[in-house]
Amino acid sequence: MEINRSIARRTRARCKTSISKMKILNLYACLGGNRYKWDEVTDVEVTAVEWDEELARLYQERFPNDKVIVADAHQYLLDHYKEFDFIWSSPPCPTHSRARFWSIGANGKNPIYPDMKLYQEALLLEHHFKGKYVVENVIPYYEPLLNPKKRGRHLYWTNFNLPSDLGDRRFAISSAKKEVDGLCKFHDYNFRQYKGTQLMNKIARNLVDYEAGKTILKTAIGIIKKQNIKQTELFEI
Repeated sequence: MEINRSIARRTRARCKTSISKMKILNLYACLGGNRYKWDEVTDVEVTAVEWDEELARLYQERFPNDKVIVADAHQYLLDHYKEFDFIWSSPPCPTHSRARFWSIGANGKNPIYPDMKLYQEALLLEHHFKGKYVVENVIPYYEPLLNPKKRGRHLYWTNFNLPSDLGDRRFAISSAKKEVDGLCKFHDYNFRQYKGTQLMNKIARNLVDYEAGKTILKTAIGIIKKQNIKQTELFEI
């Protein structure tokens, strides 16, 4: 009996620690649209991985307490996935997008292979990761190879249920100049700070709405807490 109580105390301590300081891996971090309101949900320790040095610099300015790494996110996931409680991955979407598919033949565009890293990451996390994960992408021009959860204009591959409404806001795409100004206001960020080689409006368009990011993390934490409580109750007398 005393052994069971001791196990229960240790289990409660582990549960408290895991929730009070959640270790999160944010892959293909860009400017942290998904991450913007995570601090309102819980105390987070975020490692962000971004290949574009200029985006990584701006991300670090925006979230000075996060650890920002300039690296290949795909390889970093494989090497470090065991170190985190929650993983969010938003692999590049152009090769999957309907917009590019519809533009084939225009302006000299030719067909290209879809980037299978999207599915590689979803499969790796589904079968080997012990925490909660999200792999996010656009709705593709083909039938998805793995069954996702569709919310708004995004698809999510997760190992937990998502609310039918993520609370995400919608932005109406308009003419180029007004679009950037509108996206700056919409995402509460001045995208004109970016001085890299990517198109500014595309970077802004591709950000996940911060309300969706907040809802998804909050949902994952709620499920983790319930699981921890059940685990503790197994040892209660």
